[in-house]
Amino acid sequence: MRRFLRDNAIGLVFGGLFLLTLAGQAFAGLADFNAEQTTTGLPPVSLGRYLTSASFGADVAENWQSEYLQFFLFIVLTVWLLQRGSPESKPLDKPGRESDKDQRLGAFVRDDSPKWARAGGLRTKVYSSSLGLVMGVIFLGSWLAQSVAGMAAFNEQQLSNRQDPVPYGQYLLEADFWNRTLQNWQSEMLAVASMAILAIFLRQRGSPQSKPVGTSHEATGIEG
Repeated sequence: MRRFLRDNAIGLVFGGLFLLTLAGQAFAGLADFNAEQTTTGLPPVSLGRYLTSASFGADVAENWQSEYLQFFLFIVLTVWLLQRGSPESKPLDKPGRESDKDQRLGAFVRDDSPKWARAGGLRTKVYSSSLGLVMGVIFLGSWLAQSVAGMAAFNEQQLSNRQDPVPYGQYLLEADFWNRTLQNWQSEMLAVASMAILAIFLRQRGSPQSKPVGTSHEATGIEG
């Protein structure tokens, strides 16, 4: 058990933190939602009712889609884009998809290479882009969920204000939708840029996200 916990510590700890923060968001969101209900003269709702509400769904989905957009763009764009001195960048002499030798494909596969990497043909081609593809699909799915839940929450507000609800196509043009979307996107882009640039000059001893403490600022693609 100790070995299992050690070997899977990152996934377990961050998975646990995810559940804790999601629970915290649920209770804080419920309190805020019921405060607004009371202000408008409506009865408070239960936790179960709030967890199935469009408001909670939209809040969760808008965070998920921005995170997976960040991962998708970072994974795909760093195939070609470089940042001198950053451990988040590949070495400056390896832009692009790299050779079969670098990627251990074709004649350079090993006995312990993944099955689809050794298969060749379409399976290897798909597997070669599978991380970006899955991140992109999750982003699109969560963005769709956000748009649907956001529309439902927006229309609930419209009805409470005695205004007509809007159809899905019109909601996608509403400021409410793009405000929810862009406020998350801009923070994710800032976070990626900050990490890539600050890691050129700053260090965190023992972290794989940092260069070794004594490594030159000019060293690129080197992790501790």
